[in-house]
Amino acid sequence: MKVSYYPGCSLEGSAKEYGESLKAVSRVLGIELQELAGWSCCGASSAHVTNDALASELAMKNLVIANKEGRDMLVPCAACYLRLKSAEKELNSGKPAPIHIKHAADFIWDECGEKAITAKLIKSLEKLNPVCYYGCLVTRPPKITGSREPEDPKSMDNILKSLNAKVKTWSYKTDCCGGSLMLTHPELAKKLIGRLFGMAVEAGADCIVVSCPMCHSNLDTRQKELKQLNGNGYNLPIYYFTELMGLAFGNKSAAKWVNKHLTDAMTLLKRKELL
Repeated sequence: MKVSYYPGCSLEGSAKEYGESLKAVSRVLGIELQELAGWSCCGASSAHVTNDALASELAMKNLVIANKEGRDMLVPCAACYLRLKSAEKELNSGKPAPIHIKHAADFIWDECGEKAITAKLIKSLEKLNPVCYYGCLVTRPPKITGSREPEDPKSMDNILKSLNAKVKTWSYKTDCCGGSLMLTHPELAKKLIGRLFGMAVEAGADCIVVSCPMCHSNLDTRQKELKQLNGNGYNLPIYYFTELMGLAFGNKSAAKWVNKHLTDAMTLLKRKELL
């Protein structure tokens, strides 16, 4: 199964473990990632708030390349995904799209499904109790993303359940973490993050699973600061869904990936006898 792959800037830098684990998981599932030739920054997350024309052109350039290559495109970064979907809508202007742009979790679930994922299971995640956090950009606005369930996406939930994780139900899976407001209005962003942690703990989660580099950064790096803000400090591991997939598939690099996180993500896995 060949698919064009748009890594975006984060997966080759601050979210390198996401990129490495996605590639590893894809190999196991028989997904051949063909990196988009000559890709460039899509403008996320600042171009669209500074210059509409620039934001459109940056994303459009990559979409034109993808259309020429003629393969559906997998995009792991939520911010990149929304910018490219916006460009797709503008470029096609209501005409049938020549290719489909899909977020990584949606692609893996839709194209591989439970049977293929379960068939590769080596190490059951049955002792983990995660909540899946999708953030704002993967499903909304639905007129751009085309999401059928913008308030209750299920791809990551389904993937982890296929690996036997005891996924917890909660109603905050698409609430905002503040995104880049952490740079301009950090106190507001911390309040939003604090609410997410409080609700995750209330749901009985022992970790949070994400598919967005910005969400991962905000949740992974700000937990100790929350104690200064509201007295509630947290130490909840934040995992990319692909890291847990790789772990379940028996990939020996899983420890290396999660060890890159700032909030301790190793102890829980060792306690659950997964590492």
